[in-house]
Amino acid sequence: MLLHVPHVLSKQHVQSIRQAMNQDNQWVSGKSSAGAQAQNIKKNLQINSNSQLYQQLSQQVLPQIKESLFIQSFALPKEILPPLFNCYQDTGHYGNHVDNAIHYYHEKNITVRTDVSMTIFLSEPDEYEGGELIIEDTYGEHEVKLDAGDAIVYPATSLHRVEPVTSGSRIAACTWVQSMVKDDWQRSMLFNLDQTIMQLRQNLGDSKEILQLTNHYHNLLRQWAVL
Repeated sequence: MLLHVPHVLSKQHVQSIRQAMNQDNQWVSGKSSAGAQAQNIKKNLQINSNSQLYQQLSQQVLPQIKESLFIQSFALPKEILPPLFNCYQDTGHYGNHVDNAIHYYHEKNITVRTDVSMTIFLSEPDEYEGGELIIEDTYGEHEVKLDAGDAIVYPATSLHRVEPVTSGSRIAACTWVQSMVKDDWQRSMLFNLDQTIMQLRQNLGDSKEILQLTNHYHNLLRQWAVL
């Protein structure tokens, strides 16, 4: 299941991030964070993760991700990795791949299983040509190109790619979530149930039936969550 989350970052946040990127040239080859298989299919730039600029940008974006109720409901995060910041230009692309299953979270000195992938767009769609994020699932291919500040959230098990950017620059942040619920299908069930409960509560208030549904939701979460 794919989830489009609008306005994870406000336009003011996006503008601030883009201005900071322009003031300090800390872009390095994206191959520095690529695994052995990805080395030959990845052509992009990313902000040096050892730089002060990276720390500054990460601290701006990570709290906004954590505050998103849609992301919380969909991903049920146990850990969210600090985002990476990338730029695709001059035919930059990333061929078909699946994200690494395990990442090392340096700040916490822990390993994190990647259950959910997330891309937050930092360029407006009219700033570049090409650069579509293509995500494959059991229903086929999904082409994603969102407004700056919007995010796409999807299972990290998905085969995906970034098409070549033929003009302009496609700038984005990407990160990964270890969920309390490992199974994609279980997470989707919980998300749909949670969203239905919230909609019913808005329309009907806290009826006996809605309280019963809420009880079922929490019992399923208690059954499936691994802490």
